[in-house]
Amino acid sequence: MSLSGSFLHRNDQQGKYPPSYYHATANSHDTLPHLQGDLQFDVCIVGAGYMGLSSALHLAERGYKVAVLEAHRVGWGASGRNGGQVGSGMRKEQDELEDLVGLDHARQLWDIAEASKATVKSLISKFDIQCDLKSGILHADHKKRYVRHSKAIAEKLQSEYDYQHIRFVDGEEIREMVGSNAYHGGTLDMDAAHLHPLNFALGLSDAARSLGAEIFENSQVLNIHKGLAGNKVKLETAQGSITTSQVIMACNGYMEALIPKVAARVMPMNNCILATEPLSDDAAKSLIRDDVAVADSKFVINYFRLSADKRMLFGGGENYSFKFPSDIKAFVTKPMLEIYPQLKDVKVDYAWAGTLGITLNRMPYITKIEPNILNASGFSGHGVAMATQAGQILAEAIDGQASRFDVMEKVPTHIFPGGRHLRWPLMVLGMFYYSLRDKL
Repeated sequence: MSLSGSFLHRNDQQGKYPPSYYHATANSHDTLPHLQGDLQFDVCIVGAGYMGLSSALHLAERGYKVAVLEAHRVGWGASGRNGGQVGSGMRKEQDELEDLVGLDHARQLWDIAEASKATVKSLISKFDIQCDLKSGILHADHKKRYVRHSKAIAEKLQSEYDYQHIRFVDGEEIREMVGSNAYHGGTLDMDAAHLHPLNFALGLSDAARSLGAEIFENSQVLNIHKGLAGNKVKLETAQGSITTSQVIMACNGYMEALIPKVAARVMPMNNCILATEPLSDDAAKSLIRDDVAVADSKFVINYFRLSADKRMLFGGGENYSFKFPSDIKAFVTKPMLEIYPQLKDVKVDYAWAGTLGITLNRMPYITKIEPNILNASGFSGHGVAMATQAGQILAEAIDGQASRFDVMEKVPTHIFPGGRHLRWPLMVLGMFYYSLRDKL
């Protein structure tokens, strides 16, 4: 199998982080070596985002000799560019999951999702990762007719799942909480959280390396050779190779043609974020009273929060091209001013874009490609917690404890209509439809 690598390099310079607020405020970190020569490891992981780094960390803890191959830099992809929200549950609401997979399976998925938040918080505490962790996510309804469902889902989680960290928020309170007339109600989840995503990824990298994992940056996998003697797998880069017994694919939105089965089910999608100049304490409090993160109910979602130095970090907008917008700042300023017109004269200091991986039903695609090649990807904007947890789950599976892997693998997944080559134009039509629906 071979990889053209075009999407990995379409919008970014080789080995360089985007000019984001996250990169500007990143903790000190070393440039790691690229792979040279032919090496052997117990497990080789492709991709140094949350999933790959968490897998490396948890496998190294179990005594495995682990290598991570990263095409660019640690946390270079979505893991270092996202909105930083550590959400509860899966990407689909719990009532939808019950309809999709049945009550028992849905409860197992809830338990895994709850564990994902605990895993993130535990790793931050255990390895002293400085990443501005804060509590709370407010889910905001941009249409009045959605409010009834928000109230029902909060009551359902309280009564049926014994989840007491969430409560319903009515229209009057939500307008006070976010300083905007754009929303009519929602839910506040105080066990959810938000953080500096790149610093979390860098912290996972440091932790994994402290346990003996080896990470190679600027080491794009070009070919994978299966079925070698002893059922080994060989992964080739431009200047070296790794022969291994087990492979974990942690590429998310950057899979392309490397594993066609995954690429048919996980599509890359671009999203954009800006960071304003620092705001005064009073101005920041007037925008998000309780310093929680916010995500709204639009299909083309708006998500925003305050940084540690009180900047507005706002993500949103619709992008129907493989290319990032030519003017990212203007692109994201438009939806921000729809929510916060009072920010029209505030300077925007940073604006950047990134690529995430989405699935058709927005549930992660976790599977065995081969008996010794595992994949977890398609976190669909819910990856800070779930990708980190998936790394632990895949490490467990390699170590012979596959119960949680089996729960995730049983979730139905679907090939995008049109296959890998036609899925994008069909997805564009679908996104256009839902963006129109958001406006009606």
